[in-house]
Amino acid sequence: SGLSSFSVYFSEWLRLLPFLGVLALLGYLAVRPFLPKKKQQKDSLINLKIQKENPKVVNEINIEDLCLTKAYCRCWRSKTFPVCDGSHNKHNELTGDNVGPLILKKKEV
Repeated sequence: SGLSSFSVYFSEWLRLLPFLGVLALLGYLAVRPFLPKKKQQKDSLINLKIQKENPKVVNEINIEDLCLTKAYCRCWRSKTFPVCDGSHNKHNELTGDNVGPLILKKKEV
């Protein structure tokens, strides 16, 4: 008699499984927008490839050598780093960012 009541109890739970599965799925879908989003480590890096062997990238420019207007990269995507090659334009389109170059020019007299 104890075994037969267990089988009835078990069969009732078995019939409820699809319903409980749907409830669990709906609960997850309702909560998912509020869960923190995981970012890939690579996306959080700013400098993806320039002088990665150095602990810190530093570039020195002698201002006395500055005779023309010069644009310097701030997005770390330039193939001519530290000079800007316009790579930030593609970066801005892809990411919605608004980074631009640092422009140094001599004061006109």
